[in-house]
Amino acid sequence: MINAKLAAQSHTNHQTVVELSNKVAFGGKELVIIGGPCTVESLEQMETVAQKLAAAPVQGLRGGVYKPRTSPYAFQGMGEEGLEILAKVRSHYNIPVITEVMSISQIAVVAAHADMLQIGSRNMQNFDLLKALGQAGKPILLKRGLAATIEEFVMAAEYILSHGNPHVVLCERGIRSFDNYTRNVLDLAAVAALKQITHLPVIVDPSHAVGKRELVAPLARAAVACGADGLIIECHPEPEKSVSDARQALSLADMVSLVHSLKPVAAAVGRSIAGVGLESAPVFCAA
Repeated sequence: MINAKLAAQSHTNHQTVVELSNKVAFGGKELVIIGGPCTVESLEQMETVAQKLAAAPVQGLRGGVYKPRTSPYAFQGMGEEGLEILAKVRSHYNIPVITEVMSISQIAVVAAHADMLQIGSRNMQNFDLLKALGQAGKPILLKRGLAATIEEFVMAAEYILSHGNPHVVLCERGIRSFDNYTRNVLDLAAVAALKQITHLPVIVDPSHAVGKRELVAPLARAAVACGADGLIIECHPEPEKSVSDARQALSLADMVSLVHSLKPVAAAVGRSIAGVGLESAPVFCAA
């Protein structure tokens, strides 16, 4: 039994709803779909993304401005300039934004520009950062570490909860294995388990799980089918020109098609996607 006093589900109907905005919430009947590029590159790029995805509709916009990269020579993000871009797009298109925070010193400035603070897999067990986020006053998207057990993942959430922030959303993004055909292995069993073990909303990141755009759509649909409360997916106006993670980014057209393809899957498991109608749905994305 996982000793998570605050994250543990007390009964079968114990389900926390985490509000992203006054119109968008994780954990209810409606799925939350978050889309956008790995990295904020320019105002023009983000306006193009927001304009296209708002009509999809996508309920949240992602974009990294502080980037944890394996190589110190890789692009590290635009920092505060990128946050200003996100804030402008957020205001103009009335769409909530999600972006990553990597250190305690970044919390205040990120919280001033974003609706939700993301903790990437590399920082899942940065306990001082998790404690500080317990006092951040904003919803937290916590990604599973690349080799973390389910218990370690839940206990990382417990750090945030135990320091005063009840607004935590868990994100399964794949775990490392011996097989290198995909970037990681998407653990959908963990999604189902987390929905039973905890009362927290659980979403899935199929982009980082597989690292290949042609595999993102089928795994996104599988995630919805197994009970995920939403998805976070990378997409870009010109995927091949993305400054980071180009191989896994969908085109904006494929992202819109994917959102519509989720409607019948969601309906089959008693869920829905705001604003998506079967009568206007494009064909499924290529798998």
